[in-house]
Amino acid sequence: MDIATVIGIIGALAIIAVAMVLSGGIILFINVPSMLVVFGGASFAVMAMFPLGTTLSSIKVLLKSILNKIDNPNELIEKGVELATIARKEGILGLEGQEIPNEFLQKGISLCVDGHEPDFVQRMLSKDINLAVERHEWGQKFFMKIADMGPAMGMIGTLIGLVGMLANMDDPKTIGPSMAVALLTTLYGAVLANAFCIPVADKLAYIADQQRLNRSLILEIIGAIQEGINPKVMGEMLQTYLPEGKRAVAAAE
Repeated sequence: MDIATVIGIIGALAIIAVAMVLSGGIILFINVPSMLVVFGGASFAVMAMFPLGTTLSSIKVLLKSILNKIDNPNELIEKGVELATIARKEGILGLEGQEIPNEFLQKGISLCVDGHEPDFVQRMLSKDINLAVERHEWGQKFFMKIADMGPAMGMIGTLIGLVGMLANMDDPKTIGPSMAVALLTTLYGAVLANAFCIPVADKLAYIADQQRLNRSLILEIIGAIQEGINPKVMGEMLQTYLPEGKRAVAAAE
């Protein structure tokens, strides 16, 4: 679980809430019509942009940004060297039944054990990588579109509030509620975009980049195992996937 996502979003919302309390009380900043315009309007507008399946899967994408655990590349290299050592001693069939926590690495090893040619294995795994990247991109686009629509709906709500205020200038009682709709919709739109949707979209982009890197690393591991490359040489070759500052430490270990 990536606790940074949870802490970041809750922290940003908490600071905004504290500012509201210090500005006169949280009740002053609660307005149902404004919420309907921003949250309801943005949700339905974005729903019209994507297939229904993409909209419904947005919750899963959101949970993935919070619960996702990115594998440590150094641990993947260590596991790859271990598997390569076994394959060098016992052959590819010796990898059958090995405990492999990473699902993508497990899939690659299973294809090797089944006797598929290296070109076929590389093609299958590369296709898997491309499809995973595409799924992440759709998730990013979905939340970025909500981030775009939130402030836009806030502006629409502001105009609604101003029209209501100007149309009833002769009744002082309506000026306050109309002005509240005008201002709070802008606030809600800005909070929705900047404290929630943009951070989630950027986290999904980061996760996609890290997973792409890890899966490319795994692709190299599978290819090296099938080619029968010396495990020690393979480990040194895969050090390029680590940040420069960690390569010497990993090599020493």
